[in-house]
Amino acid sequence: MTENGDPLENAVAERINGIIKEEYLETYDVDNLKDAKGLLKAVVDLYNNERPHMSISNFTPNSIHHSKSKIKTERLWKNYYRKIPTIVNPIQD
Repeated sequence: MTENGDPLENAVAERINGIIKEEYLETYDVDNLKDAKGLLKAVVDLYNNERPHMSISNFTPNSIHHSKSKIKTERLWKNYYRKIPTIVNPIQD
């Protein structure tokens, strides 16, 4: 949960929420809270144990988290944004 309720404060949590809604929950019709809780539990389990993540070399989060040895991971997507250096206090002549 974010402190001020601003989604920009916690981008990772918002990303996970979006993936769960778009990839898993969009096709289900849920009639009551008990069914919703059960479905959400199953979806979170799938997300953590079955879905490979490009940010961790297509491993699952639980395989990385519960690994006994250090697994080298790398991000498998390309970033097309160029970093532009920010000059805080430029020297003026």
